[in-house]
Amino acid sequence: MAITRQRLMALLDRSTDIVVATDRKGTVVYYNDGASRSLGYKLDEILGEFVGRLYPSIEEARRVMLAMTGPEHGGEGVCDTFPTVFLSKTGEEIPVGISGKVIFDDDGEPDGTIGFAKDLRGILHRDHMATLGEVAIGLSHEINNPLAVIINQSELLERDLFALAGERDCSVELERVDAVRREVARISEIVGRLGEMARGETYETVDYVGPAKMLDLSRRVDAEPADPRLDGLRILVVDDDLGICGTMKEILEASGCKVEVAHDGIDALARIDASRFDLMLTDVVMPRMDGHELYLAVQERYPDLPVLMMTAFHYDKDHIIKRSKIEGLEGVIFKKPVDPARLRTAIAETVGRS
Repeated sequence: MAITRQRLMALLDRSTDIVVATDRKGTVVYYNDGASRSLGYKLDEILGEFVGRLYPSIEEARRVMLAMTGPEHGGEGVCDTFPTVFLSKTGEEIPVGISGKVIFDDDGEPDGTIGFAKDLRGILHRDHMATLGEVAIGLSHEINNPLAVIINQSELLERDLFALAGERDCSVELERVDAVRREVARISEIVGRLGEMARGETYETVDYVGPAKMLDLSRRVDAEPADPRLDGLRILVVDDDLGICGTMKEILEASGCKVEVAHDGIDALARIDASRFDLMLTDVVMPRMDGHELYLAVQERYPDLPVLMMTAFHYDKDHIIKRSKIEGLEGVIFKKPVDPARLRTAIAETVGRS
């Protein structure tokens, strides 16, 4: 089947590539649908305009014309996939690869040009994601090995602390070892998140400084469905460890709770005085007022407020939990490591929503 001029023009009009033709003065005489979609200009906005309007500068327009007329990029009068940049109506610089040809009249004089440009944004994005994937794999390998050593050494350090402490209280030192473990786990999670982004073809950014953006590598607890047993519960989390407070808040808010945090017992009492809570989740070992002292104060002021106590350790050296249980405490959660499912179940049982 012969392709008529009319059929050829219809194909050019509907092409997804950017197709632009000019006369010998550089005035745009043809502008297709693909150009309109990519650059944002409608036909009547660009037809009859100087082609330099489509470039970020007149120098760039001249550079493309020189490539088209010179012999270096495919021969005289043609250029093949020449890299350049178009400027959209919104001011966005769009990387393209342009293949063009000078059109000559019957006397062999230049009479205009026609260019076919490929929008390279999608290709460059895929190349970027492929590079990111390679970086993520290498980064994961190089980071996870020393992280494993840190974890192993932390286990040995904890064992030595128990042995050296004897009957002495080493809870503060063990809290620090536990903090090291949590931060190592957080680093591993961040590296894993980077790997997930690399395997996909999308990523999210957050504001950094001014107009700058950075990759959003934050923890994705919101991927878990909300727990209907906890939906709407107002919970106060009390812990002098900012990392624990943040982790608990993320987990509980993802489960449908409304969460406030306090960093010691005195702060907790002030918040309870100011707001209503359905449950308080408190640490055992804290400065100024430990978990037992806070529990007694809450029992005296708000006897109907359920309390859950959590500790990083599977022992109760100062008998804080034991003394609190004597006074009526029912629930204890060990927070090393944090088990979201166990935490949610314990809360639901404590408030009678199991």
